[in-house]
Amino acid sequence: QVQLVESGGGLVQAGGSLRLSCAAPGRSIRRYTMGWFRQAPGKEREFVVAATWSRGTTAYADSVKGRFTNSGDGAKSTVYLQMNSLKPEDTAVYYCASSTRPVAELQDEYDYWGQGTQVTVSS
Repeated sequence: QVQLVESGGGLVQAGGSLRLSCAAPGRSIRRYTMGWFRQAPGKEREFVVAATWSRGTTAYADSVKGRFTNSGDGAKSTVYLQMNSLKPEDTAVYYCASSTRPVAELQDEYDYWGQGTQVTVSS
């Protein structure tokens, strides 16, 4: 089975930056849609970004547009989420996920998930 592993989370002050990584061994990030979701304390898991290499499309949630940037390294089977200008409301557990669907922005559309990495932004 495919195993996704996130890393790069941590504690950062408001306005700072972090880069999250998601390793997807055995799964080509060129072939599948790769997405990021997050879940803050007391809130539902929400969509952050999804990238479909085959279509050359990347969709960002309005809450992170202009601040977060998704990228990938096909040779390393790894996707990255560069997070800049972080805000306290960005505090959440961040999950990467993989989908066989060409368009996927809902949790139920993803087949494989990582265990999550904690991002905490202090004010």
